[in-house]
Amino acid sequence: MTTRTPHRIALVAHDGAKDAMLALVARHEAFLRASRLVATATTGGLLNDRFDLRVHCLMSGPLGGDLQIGALVAEEQLDLVVFLRDPLTAHPHDPDIQALMKVCDVHDTPLATNPATAELCLGALAGRNPAARPLAAGAV
Repeated sequence: MTTRTPHRIALVAHDGAKDAMLALVARHEAFLRASRLVATATTGGLLNDRFDLRVHCLMSGPLGGDLQIGALVAEEQLDLVVFLRDPLTAHPHDPDIQALMKVCDVHDTPLATNPATAELCLGALAGRNPAARPLAAGAV
């Protein structure tokens, strides 16, 4: 009998996307409880407080947390990065964000930068049919 190791998932959300991250985690709480979670400091603290998850917190994104997650990607220690970005707000650590996105591309690590993609990725890791996802309002 083979024991499956838990999925390794990084969770990051800009301040303008924290509510979307909370909603996403609420929908996938059971699956995420069975996963190994890592997050930047503010996001991880929020998730630990709200859901009592065992999220390993790294530094805050602007203080190097995004780069710490990038290092985990480079070492192939993550199965998925969920980084809910606020694309309409300027971020002083944008070079770090770009570096994280690049290392995900280089190492072929799935990167979800919006809730719709995160839903698909988490559903796929959990073994659910992504076609079962309801269409967004106004979708054709």
